[in-house]
Amino acid sequence: MEHTVIFQPSGRRGLVKHGNSLLDAARELGVDIEAPCGGARVCGKCKIKIEEGFFEKFGIDSKMSNLSPVLEEEKDFFSTEELADNYRLGCCAYVHGNILVFVPEESRGAKQVILEVGRERAFGLEPVVKNYYIEMIPATLDDQLDDYARINTALVEKYNFPGDLGIDYPVLLGLPEAVRDGDWKVTVSVWDDKEIIKVVPGLAEDPWGIAIDVGTTTVAAYLCNLRTGESPFKSSVMNPQIRYGEDVLSRITYAMMNDDGLEKMYTAIIDGVNTLVQRLTEMAGITPDDIVDMVLVFNTAMHHILLNIDPKYVGRAPFAPALRSSMNFKARDIGIKIAKGAYAHTLPVEAGFVGPDNVSVLIAEEPYKQDKMMLIIDIGTNGEIDFGNKDHLLSTSCATGPALEGAQIKFGMRAAPGAIEWVKIDPETKEPSVKLISQEEWFKEGDEPIAKGVCGSGIIDAIAEMFKSGIIASSGRFNQDTGSPRVRRGADNKMEYVMCYAKDTSIGKDITITQGDVRAVQLAKAALYVGAKYLMEKRGVEKADSVTLAGAFGSFINKESAMVIGMFPDCDLENVQAVGNAAGDGAKLALLSKTKRHEAEEVARFVQFVETATESDFQPRFADAMAFPHKTDQFPHIQHILDKIPKV
Repeated sequence: MEHTVIFQPSGRRGLVKHGNSLLDAARELGVDIEAPCGGARVCGKCKIKIEEGFFEKFGIDSKMSNLSPVLEEEKDFFSTEELADNYRLGCCAYVHGNILVFVPEESRGAKQVILEVGRERAFGLEPVVKNYYIEMIPATLDDQLDDYARINTALVEKYNFPGDLGIDYPVLLGLPEAVRDGDWKVTVSVWDDKEIIKVVPGLAEDPWGIAIDVGTTTVAAYLCNLRTGESPFKSSVMNPQIRYGEDVLSRITYAMMNDDGLEKMYTAIIDGVNTLVQRLTEMAGITPDDIVDMVLVFNTAMHHILLNIDPKYVGRAPFAPALRSSMNFKARDIGIKIAKGAYAHTLPVEAGFVGPDNVSVLIAEEPYKQDKMMLIIDIGTNGEIDFGNKDHLLSTSCATGPALEGAQIKFGMRAAPGAIEWVKIDPETKEPSVKLISQEEWFKEGDEPIAKGVCGSGIIDAIAEMFKSGIIASSGRFNQDTGSPRVRRGADNKMEYVMCYAKDTSIGKDITITQGDVRAVQLAKAALYVGAKYLMEKRGVEKADSVTLAGAFGSFINKESAMVIGMFPDCDLENVQAVGNAAGDGAKLALLSKTKRHEAEEVARFVQFVETATESDFQPRFADAMAFPHKTDQFPHIQHILDKIPKV
């Protein structure tokens, strides 16, 4: 049995199976609803409002009984008034009849600000795919040498190839036409000096490739000219798998709990990649068939899902992946629509949840070539940490994303227009100043009320400023004696700080930082801090010479705020730098340099993975790292700031 479900304001509608949740219905109908926990009923972000009276005018039943009753576990996320006004969680409401759903603004997925740009890096141009123009002697009755042999002979004579090259079968099928359409003058694309992967009539000077960083939340792609090394166009999309969960464990669980879960997520990400290919080639005035090489980087779970490999064993001890080494797949075999003979290259998996994206960061930053001790932190939905130098390099991973990217935060959201990205708080009056994404100036009284939430960089700023102004103590506990009306008890009788009153928001509610939000950030930052300290101690050093913050979050974050809350160990702020999307940079380097691909293989074996969560003293150290900036560790480089903080 199926029922009609309509989502407003998007107007999306369709038939949904009896008993499906409204969150699943939204996924099926292409309605983006925030669901960071993937439908596990713990985040409360998929709030929707059930509307009545729409279907009756057509003589169709649509009573509230057409939905499953309110569950006890969802009542915690709503006020009495909201429950009376038919608010529900999409993951808890099951379709029993025709339903009209309104998705509030704070629950709608929004276009995220995606960091596509990294930094300029020096490298030797040495692409795996090169174009070779040849002119052949036409076949005659006296010279009936086959087309394939004729091409090989011309390549040997003109370019000193060592011997016969292989040829891709679909390329072979089109070979007679290409040769004759070009009047025996053709351009041959050769992969790794081993295989002919494309033949086109006439002269085609520029071979093209695409490097793609497949993040858990975002996918960034770069079009590169393999002859010149230039990267003239870039584009990005939200990872379309996000509707199945925002973190890797949610997606692994979705694959395990649904018979077609893996197939849906695989299809979604391949569609996303093909969308980027189409978009980039249109920008450049070429076609997808002109793309003759591709490099893909991702974390281990995304690696498995994109290759249609069951990821469930990655999520179970001992977390062994199906494949660790770098590989070359025919792009067509995994559904990617570029030149028929082209390969897609994947960088190697390092260990467990530390995947090719971390290897990509390493070949971009090259700590394995340095004398100084480098601490590299790639802050994303999952955090990867590297520490060391050319003598010894260590790495680990930790869960940071849910809080730092907006999930688990009451008014948290991804970095999109309307999100608070920077915060300052007057230490005397406790009054805040906020800067919103998409606005050039800081928000001031009388401006259009467009604030709808707070993104990761804003959360870090807000909590650092709350600590510096005495609103919260080093323990994270709220100071109830500030004298400011912005520090108050919320509807749940728990402490909170008001960053924006309802009149200054587009959601009609006060935007607050709650005690729960502070705790969530403490958990995330403690994980990063403890991970970094373990690597430093195992390397036998007490301090880092430099700290590199990679990834979108690590590029927009205020480094002083991050150190004030203790996100990473003390370091001279002059030596703390944000480098942009280093994983994307590494993917481009691997696309343009065969040497970088070899380096990736070597560094994946060179770096030592450390499983910090199994350390015997992990729990007490984690507890100490919960304090701002730390319970016992010293921060001499920001001591002048810490000395001014009121004692709470």
